[in-house]
Amino acid sequence: MIKLVYCITKRPDLTDEQFFDYWQHVHGALALRVPHLRRLVQSHRVTIPGDKYQPDYDGMAELWFDDPAALLAARQSPEWQTITDDEPNFMDRSKAAYFVTGEHVILDKPQ
Repeated sequence: MIKLVYCITKRPDLTDEQFFDYWQHVHGALALRVPHLRRLVQSHRVTIPGDKYQPDYDGMAELWFDDPAALLAARQSPEWQTITDDEPNFMDRSKAAYFVTGEHVILDKPQ
């Protein structure tokens, strides 16, 4: 299993509420149509009063695939093009980062 991780920043003209709502309900719904996608997780930034550290990004998306071939096939699909075309509607592409990774769990405590 591999995952594609995107770290994203909202468009400066959007409020946090507009950004998170669009990303989850509109863009997220489009992403569900991507072939070979096994899991999709959005992590929305949480602002903690008194925290002296400012976040570099507003959110992170994890897209899980069985293997590199599945990721490459997904990227060639019309559904992938649709989500790519939708990105300017809510995010600042000049302030985004991405990488492909495999997880190495160091700690996994049950709650």
